[in-house]
Amino acid sequence: MSRRALRSFRENALIYDVIVVGSGFSAIAVTCNLIEQLPASAKVAVVGDDPGFGRGTAYRTELYLHRLNVPAGRMSLLPHQPDDFVDWLKRHGRLMQAGDFASRSDYGLYVRDTLARLLRKRDGRCRVDFIKAKAAGCVERYSSTLAFHLGNGDEIAGRNVVLCLGVGNASLPVDPDGVPPSLRSRIIENPWRLSWLRRVASSDAVCILGSGLTMIDQVLALRAHGHSGRIDVLSRRGLAPLGHARELPAPLPIDVEALPDTISEILKSLRGKSRTVADWRGVMDGLRPATQALWQRLSSKERSRFLRHALPWWNIHRHRVAPDVFDKFEKLVSDGIVRFHAGFLKSLGAQEGRLLASYRVRATPQIAGINADWLVNCTGMERAGISHSPLLKEMSWFQLIVPDPLGLGIQVNAASEVTAPSEISPARLFAVGALTAGQFWEITAVPDIRVQAKAVAEEIVSRG
Repeated sequence: MSRRALRSFRENALIYDVIVVGSGFSAIAVTCNLIEQLPASAKVAVVGDDPGFGRGTAYRTELYLHRLNVPAGRMSLLPHQPDDFVDWLKRHGRLMQAGDFASRSDYGLYVRDTLARLLRKRDGRCRVDFIKAKAAGCVERYSSTLAFHLGNGDEIAGRNVVLCLGVGNASLPVDPDGVPPSLRSRIIENPWRLSWLRRVASSDAVCILGSGLTMIDQVLALRAHGHSGRIDVLSRRGLAPLGHARELPAPLPIDVEALPDTISEILKSLRGKSRTVADWRGVMDGLRPATQALWQRLSSKERSRFLRHALPWWNIHRHRVAPDVFDKFEKLVSDGIVRFHAGFLKSLGAQEGRLLASYRVRATPQIAGINADWLVNCTGMERAGISHSPLLKEMSWFQLIVPDPLGLGIQVNAASEVTAPSEISPARLFAVGALTAGQFWEITAVPDIRVQAKAVAEEIVSRG
């Protein structure tokens, strides 16, 4: 960049006290907390190009069967107002209790309404500018700020920057090179674009890749749209999420400091504790408040072992589904409509005018195949990282951020402040949400993100 370009930038950029980069739940949680805490003289910019600002993929769905997997009483956007979401549900005619599981669509509306309510406050509120654009590039600082080029051609700079960039849908595990063009439209790479459901005939056979929460959502969406055909589910281990109990068990308090230091011994200890309680869910729920502390105790080697060997079992026990949703899904499994296959996808092709997914059966050299009219990618969200974002790649090149060694986002400290070797930017740089998984691990669900967002806002305000 020429010095002339830098001078032009310095003269024209609008300077903010805080720039929030992103347009999903993490961004809206940070913004709400900044509105509550910053003085009237402060200026905040929220930069994102998602038309469903704040709702994101998860909370934009309109299907009533797509439920939260956390009880409503733990889903308030603001942690210091724990009953806020339940009260909102009651005001809008949803007669639900704190232990019930609300629809994700309702939660998206609640998040939108909470932001709108805070913005309606005029006296003593900081200025907030919502800029519908993508932060396309990060440039050198000036006047103790970090500056960004926006996709709309504008330039802004901030004394504090909060990165709230989420992750997208994971790519297909293999290239669909063997699929003829006539069948390519029947491969659904992003299942959250629900318009594809209208093209599925009632008797069509569907193959779903991945067996997590997204898979259950899509199975129920298919049935709600009149599908009655066979559904085959292929994943590496053939595991599916478990359900919440109808009566939530009391959490069993877990002393993290008393747990062993290795993953194998930790799992052995937790299995032992589960045999001492009436419901194993009590152990998982008791571990939940201590999960971040437990993760931070683990060595890099043990974290890697967890990701390689224990993660699938952690996911099905930790990320459970609402009881009535689980019952509907289990009925489809017991009736043989949904069938599970455990194996490694090898290739995608075609056979007799239909899609063919070839896979190696788990723990054997045998190659098997699934014929289907549709193939749906439900392998979940990509792991947080730098490669999916041109902005993050550029910031990494400038050494403003450093990737987590295990691919879990970027390196931050316990205060969610980015740690990097570069000294070119005196602006303070934070990250919230999935990008901080390397430090916190459990940081993708609302109960964790809302606490982090509040803490980051407090940290920014405390430094002035």
